[in-house]
Amino acid sequence: MESFASAAFWTASAQIILIDLLLGGDNAVVIAMASRRLAAHQRRRAIMLGTVGAVAMRVVLTLFAVRLLDLPGLKLAGGLLLAWIGMRLMLPDAHEAQVKEADALWSAVRIVIVADLIMSLDNVVAIAAAARNAATGHEWALVVFGLALSVPIIVWGSALVIRMITRFPIVIVLGAMMLGWIAGGLCATDPLLHGWLAAQSWGASAHLLAGAAGLLLVWLGGSWMRRRRMPSGMRGF
Repeated sequence: MESFASAAFWTASAQIILIDLLLGGDNAVVIAMASRRLAAHQRRRAIMLGTVGAVAMRVVLTLFAVRLLDLPGLKLAGGLLLAWIGMRLMLPDAHEAQVKEADALWSAVRIVIVADLIMSLDNVVAIAAAARNAATGHEWALVVFGLALSVPIIVWGSALVIRMITRFPIVIVLGAMMLGWIAGGLCATDPLLHGWLAAQSWGASAHLLAGAAGLLLVWLGGSWMRRRRMPSGMRGF
């Protein structure tokens, strides 16, 4: 077992910090959008509970990541579910006015955990791969470090995004479209589709095209659902 001071260990640590910074934003947006309808005191609870639950699910997913990602259809199903979540998060606040506070809180937490689990399918592999390249015997120390570091990044990021949503409601639509982009890219890497897409003449651009298709699907579907939820007199606005 090599020392924690080895170059490989600190290189892997730097890679994991960068992964957390780049990928934590996705999770922060989901938490902010799911909890934006709650009262201030419940919003803080939703952010903490959602973050803790999401990190716990990442630990479990990391244990089985490689085998899970090889299952045909898993990414495809996850991508479609993530697109549906994106559409649902675009809905106006009014339809939840009669929901009990406790129900609304746990509904937000469930959305956060499910969405984070789906988005983390590839993320945990990136962290696990970086850890595996470290000095032998320190892999799990690095995995735990990466997961623990993601907590403050997600919590701080969620609070920032909520403030942005309050000032600029368009962030809700942009966040939902971001989920659509991730969902499309996830579907394109599923074993059921990846081989077929790679064989096409436009196969090199398949991931980008799938992301754009997912983004468009969520925007169109979410906009249609919003219009249906609005009072008839407001649909023209």
